[in-house]
Order: sequence, then structure tokens, then C-alpha cells
Amino acid sequence: MAVARPTFIDEVRQSEQFNAAACMNCGVCTAICPMGLEHLPREIFRYVVLGMEEEVLKEQETVFSCLLCKLCEENCPAGVHITENVRSLRHYFDRKAFRI
Repeated sequence: MAVARPTFIDEVRQSEQFNAAACMNCGVCTAICPMGLEHLPREIFRYVVLGMEEEVLKEQETVFSCLLCKLCEENCPAGVHITENVRSLRHYFDRKAFRI
């Protein structure tokens, strides 16, 4: 059973650029990703917005596999700051792992 924590998004947010909630879940990012990462970023961002920390934690390898090439971001019709969001997720994982 998934537990939702409304404050989770605030723990992940590193800057004002973090705009995961702007994602329309259209799938352009997934279709254009050169890595073929099926879950990044639309599903992971949705988990963050919904406060589903457990689901986000399961996607740590996917988040760190992102090349940060911005191909998805340049083609995003909603203007989501995908690379900044991914960086925020990486910082969250680092803080969690090293208890910073």
C-alpha cells in the first residue's frame, strides 16, 4: 500500500525552478529519451507531486541514469524544467543516503 505525504514535494524541491507539478503526463519526454528510460520523468514527477516517497525511492537508479542532456526539456510542451527536477531528486537521494 502506498502512503502519501503531502510535504514530500517540499523535501525534494531544491530551487524555484522545480516544477514537477507542471508535467501534463503527455509522454514526450519518455518517447524522446536517448536512454530509453521508461519511467523518467513523467511517472517519477507524478509520484513526487502525489507525495509517494516509497515509489520515488524505487526509481533511484533511473534518476541517476539520466544523462541530463535536456533533449526532453527542449521538447516538453508544458515547459517543465526536467533537468533541474532530476537534479533536485538526485540531491534528495544524496541527503537521504548521507543524512545531510
